[in-house]
Amino acid sequence: MHRAWTKLGLGMLAAAALSACGINDEEPILMNVRSTTTGPDEFAILPAKPLVIPEDLASLPTPTPGGTNRTDATPQADAIVALGGRPERLTPTGQIPSSDAGLVGYSTRYGRTAGIRDTLAAEDLAFRQANNGRLLEQWFNVNTYFDAYEDLSLDQEAELLRLRAAGVRNVSAPPDPNRAQ
Repeated sequence: MHRAWTKLGLGMLAAAALSACGINDEEPILMNVRSTTTGPDEFAILPAKPLVIPEDLASLPTPTPGGTNRTDATPQADAIVALGGRPERLTPTGQIPSSDAGLVGYSTRYGRTAGIRDTLAAEDLAFRQANNGRLLEQWFNVNTYFDAYEDLSLDQEAELLRLRAAGVRNVSAPPDPNRAQ
C-alpha cells in the first residue's frame, strides 16, 4: 500500500513538473478574456460593407495582395464617423496636426518624459511578473487581474462620498439616498 502512494506521489510530481513547462514567465497574462467554449465566437464576425459600383471605374484602386479592400470592415473608422470625428486621423503620420498644437502645448506645459511608453511597459511587465498569481492559479488559468491591481484601484463609493462632501455635483452618479428629492 505504501508503494502505491509513493508511485501516485511521484506521478503527480512528474505531472506538475511537466505542466510547469508550458507557463510563460516572460510576459504573464493577468486578464484571461479568451472564450473557453468550443462554439463560434460571435464577436469575431464583422459584416462586410455592401458592394457599390462607382460612377467611374477608373477611380477604383489597384488590387494589392494582402492589402485592404473597399468592402473590408473598419469598425474603428466607422465609430469615429458615427461620433462626428474624422477617420483619416487614424493613420498616424508622425506629425501633430496644427489643430491639436494647443492641446499638446497645454498637456506638456510641465515637461514630458521621452520614451515614457517604453518605461511604463517595462514597469508594468515587472509588476505583472511579481503579481502573476499562485502556482495553482497559473496552472488552471485563473483570472488574477483584479487581485493584482486591487491596491491601485479607486474606491468609487468612497470617492463619490468625498466629492459630495466637498459640494461637487456629479450628474452621472446615482442620487444621494440620504438627501430628500
